[in-house]
Amino acid sequence: MKTFLLFLLSFNILGAEKFITIGAVGDIMLGTSYPDESYLPDKNGNELMKIAHKYFKKVDVLFGNLEGPLADEAPLHKKCSNPKNCYAFKTPTSYIKNFTEAGFHLLNLANNHSGDFGEKGREETKQTLEKAEIAYSGIVGDIAIIEKKGKKIGMIGFAPNWGTYSINDLPEASRLVKELSKKVDIVIVSFHGGAEGKNASNVVDGMEVYLGENRGDLKSFSHAVIDVGADIVIGHGPHVPRGTELYKNRLILYSLGNFCTYGRFNLKGKAGYAPFALIDLSDDGSFISGEIISFKQIGRGVVEFDSNHSATKEISRLTKEDFPNTEISISNSGKISKKTK
Repeated sequence: MKTFLLFLLSFNILGAEKFITIGAVGDIMLGTSYPDESYLPDKNGNELMKIAHKYFKKVDVLFGNLEGPLADEAPLHKKCSNPKNCYAFKTPTSYIKNFTEAGFHLLNLANNHSGDFGEKGREETKQTLEKAEIAYSGIVGDIAIIEKKGKKIGMIGFAPNWGTYSINDLPEASRLVKELSKKVDIVIVSFHGGAEGKNASNVVDGMEVYLGENRGDLKSFSHAVIDVGADIVIGHGPHVPRGTELYKNRLILYSLGNFCTYGRFNLKGKAGYAPFALIDLSDDGSFISGEIISFKQIGRGVVEFDSNHSATKEISRLTKEDFPNTEISISNSGKISKKTK
């Protein structure tokens, strides 16, 4: 009888058995040596994410968006007339220790800052991640594949920026995801897209444009990649959280905002919300359940637990507002569950 009960408890109410828990955060930039070292944190950033480590340990695969290169020698590539007003990021390679201690398995490099220090900066980043055994994707030619629980997990990142897999080329994105789905058991798609700032909380229909740049038709992109094999889509880029959608029983997180962005980011209001999403998937990649744990950034970008659950409440509100017919709900405590029919 006890064995039978334990067997039942390994299933959710719909009968799906949990295979893997994906943990995901948005943008990470642990300080920059450019334009000078005053933008670097104390203790090499060791304290910035420390409070979240015990929560990170709850997942099988931990994902984040690396907002800028890990580099020491690379020269500036971004065109800037005034260094003080130039938002170019270069985090020392020694800071990789913060990612390994946190337990990251996958990092996205497809974003508007990974090329701030050119190809040299990207190469230093890749070499640093490879030495640390952290898989990455986003730069053309790089697709991450890792193995967990005897199955292969693949991740590919997209953005509207030079040298990255394009979020704006849906046929090519679909082709790449379809090919990846043939090689792995679970496909994670990441995108860095959408408009930015406090007025960019809502997911809109059609192409989003920011500072004259096409930042993606995020609904069409997300649906298209799921149609050809993506099992979860993780978005970031607007610097604020956005709502979530369940499409064909696959979860789309349209923006996880900023998680740990030190020194050069505006962290006022919603920009300081730092959600951490834990998503349970079945062995075929379908969504079972999830949770949003709310953190926030204080000071220049130190992560702390948010007892007011601000990120959770914001994502729940936006989910109801932008996707009223989606088949998931988010409780005040952050639990993500399928709506009962």
